[in-house]
Amino acid sequence: MPWRAAPRAALTSPLTLIIAAVTALLACFLGTAAVLQASAAGGAAVTYQSGIACPDSYGPVFSKGNVPVGAAPEVIAAVQRHAPAHGFGAPVTSRYTHLIRGTEFNGDPNYKVTLGYRDRAGLDHLDLAGGSRDPGLWLGTVVAGAQGIGVGTTPKFQGTALPPVTGLYRDLPDPAPRWWCSQQRNAVVDRLANDPVDSVMFATDAKTFDDAVRTVGLPVIKTLYLSFYETPPKTLSEAEDLLERSKALIADVQADLGARGLGDAIVGSLPFERSVVISNQAESNVLVSILPLAAISVLVGCAGIGTVALQWHQRRHAQLRLLSARGSGPVALGLLAVAELGLPIVAGGVAGAVLAWLLLGVYGPPGEPDGGAQLVGSLVATVILLASLALLAGVIAVRTHREFELGRVRSGRRKGVRLLAIFPWELLTAGMALLGWDRLVDYGNGSRIGNPLPQVDPLALTYPVFVVLTVGLLAARLAWLALHASHRARLWSRPALQLAIRRLASARAPVTGVLVIGTLAIGTLATGIGIARGQEEALHTKSAIFVGAETRVDTESVIGTGKTPLPPEISGTSTVVGELTGTGSVVLVVDPRTFRQGAALGPLSGDEVDRLLGLLSAPGTGVAAIRIGEGAARNAALPAGLGDARTVGELPMFPIIGTKAGYVISRESLSAAQLSAVPKWSLLSGSPVARLTEALTAAGITQPNRITRESALDALPFYVVSWTFSFMALLGAVLGVVAVLSLLVAVEVRRRQNALAGALVLRMGMRPRALLASHLMELGALSGLAVVIGVACGVSVAGLSVPRFDPATFLAPRSALPNPTPFALTVLAVGVLVVALAGWIAMRSVRTARTAELIRA
Repeated sequence: MPWRAAPRAALTSPLTLIIAAVTALLACFLGTAAVLQASAAGGAAVTYQSGIACPDSYGPVFSKGNVPVGAAPEVIAAVQRHAPAHGFGAPVTSRYTHLIRGTEFNGDPNYKVTLGYRDRAGLDHLDLAGGSRDPGLWLGTVVAGAQGIGVGTTPKFQGTALPPVTGLYRDLPDPAPRWWCSQQRNAVVDRLANDPVDSVMFATDAKTFDDAVRTVGLPVIKTLYLSFYETPPKTLSEAEDLLERSKALIADVQADLGARGLGDAIVGSLPFERSVVISNQAESNVLVSILPLAAISVLVGCAGIGTVALQWHQRRHAQLRLLSARGSGPVALGLLAVAELGLPIVAGGVAGAVLAWLLLGVYGPPGEPDGGAQLVGSLVATVILLASLALLAGVIAVRTHREFELGRVRSGRRKGVRLLAIFPWELLTAGMALLGWDRLVDYGNGSRIGNPLPQVDPLALTYPVFVVLTVGLLAARLAWLALHASHRARLWSRPALQLAIRRLASARAPVTGVLVIGTLAIGTLATGIGIARGQEEALHTKSAIFVGAETRVDTESVIGTGKTPLPPEISGTSTVVGELTGTGSVVLVVDPRTFRQGAALGPLSGDEVDRLLGLLSAPGTGVAAIRIGEGAARNAALPAGLGDARTVGELPMFPIIGTKAGYVISRESLSAAQLSAVPKWSLLSGSPVARLTEALTAAGITQPNRITRESALDALPFYVVSWTFSFMALLGAVLGVVAVLSLLVAVEVRRRQNALAGALVLRMGMRPRALLASHLMELGALSGLAVVIGVACGVSVAGLSVPRFDPATFLAPRSALPNPTPFALTVLAVGVLVVALAGWIAMRSVRTARTAELIRA
């Protein structure tokens, strides 16, 4: 029976097997990758949110102000009692008193201290400068060093002795280390806002803290804070599970305390709940955004399966006619195709699903997908496989039914087929592209401060694909018409070119198909890469312009006026700038000699900035200034009575100023009195904030505000756009593989024809080099046209789309297309290699051909 022998019969046509397997592989790969991409985006969002949240805020937090001293032990015991039942370990308890005024050290009662205690290795996260871990109090070195307080000193309150000072710790910097993140307000002393004698004294143990509180006679504790240092969640399901367990623990603790009459003694909160909501939204945004692209990719795979079915029908036409004449119905003949090609299709689909999982780290977001994502991806791959097998059987059944049971196709039906062929499908895709553009124009209007993620409009996201598809269809139609009229070409003086044209004309259908797929692949790849990288670079440049450096610290005027030099450990990577306002524009006072060593210029040219900074010292009337933006008058008066600005150059933007109207002037052009009048001075540095803070603190320089490029902007909106369009780049890469395979298969299918024609022209006197040039012209024209159109269209569409997908339009500069030259050169190199391989395959068939056997066949 043919059905029983079908799997073995499939080996007679290995090319068909390979095409069927690869088509199923790519379809299942893209379907599974869409699910994994969205799930990994959720995991990456959770990881990002975990990184910016305090490490003890992933689980529940119990906190309250002004807790009665007697209620605190019961609250702590209740949390400790219920935590294990919900999968939590022992809570970290933090307790702080109000500022105790009148604390006495060495007979001086003018000190003000806050008593604090944080258990579970709290002392391990303090830097002990002197003393030991013996029971007692630890005092900060700032006050201890300035006031001569040493280890062993016994502080007093209203004549009553407190526990002794057994250790001196280095005061926590501002901002505090990550372990102390949630305790910033209580554990860190703001030296700018507090007296020099203010300090936080940490108790070494809970008993010491309780003894000190009883000694002072405090009725309440200013802050009681209980939290859990849990392992940060890596997936959205882990975060949601942690959130549900946290809610259950809070409910149990509140019920327990309520039964004891202490329902108001503590309040439970979920600081990480907002992060879970945002991460869930990020996953949903990516999934909804890539669904149209995933649908397109599955349709492309189904079209490939349909093409395989038609090719198999053509190859098995005689056998199908015989079986139909013997009584086999269309359904049975369709199942014959499934019996022959089903195994390679299933094998290819399984391989595609496995590859999608294994290569997730290459194409997907940097996050772990949920455990259920693999199951959902497997189900999607299974559905695609079943649909592919059903489509294979259906195409064969319908084709055999029409051909063997309904007789010859009527001429009217042929006209219908011709109408389908000449129908301008590019008008439909152009209409979809126009509709997508209409949505895309207003896409960025929802980009405002406070929106955690950009808005989602799947139709706007399909605009680039439909534009590329429209251009590809239009190019294919023009190529079809040109090849239809190519019989009028008379270029026999160049026989290689004439033969290349005739070969293209004899295979118009495969040629136009390869052209459409190649153009769509390259254009989609260019668009996806351009938009994804454009948003990543936008985050980099926006943060550079907004902050002005890797780290910006507001400092005292003694730094700007030069009265206090910069500490030597940061002087080589830092510069000082001042800000003046008052005339409607921002004036930045810079030091031209050191500005470049500390500032980040973003998209600005370093050479141009150096040239203009050098002109600020040029002699002339007025203050030499670099004009920024477009709104400032060329001779506007500078604030603080500085006179008129003499413009020596212009820049579209500048660090800190952005694109607002303003000027940049040199610090050397101002007198000492004018420098002292500058209200704000900042230090721009390429050093990390911890090193910068430590150096300035050691030099006695206060820093009221600090900002870094990493924390200045919420990067998640940029990442979500990048993750979304990385799937478009993946789709383009897969279509590129399809285009390459289509070109090689088209050459292989015409192997006998090319071999016979090539052998004959060689016998007629054409040199092998000329014949090779003919094949390279044919294949090079096809691939070159696809490369040129795809790159030009993809880069143009990406250039138009990148600014509109900007998730932070309120910050300059707007997102811009990155340099497309490396991508274009890479695509060109790949195209040359493919053409060379296809030309080698064609010439190999000519060299190995047996002319007599080909003529007899």
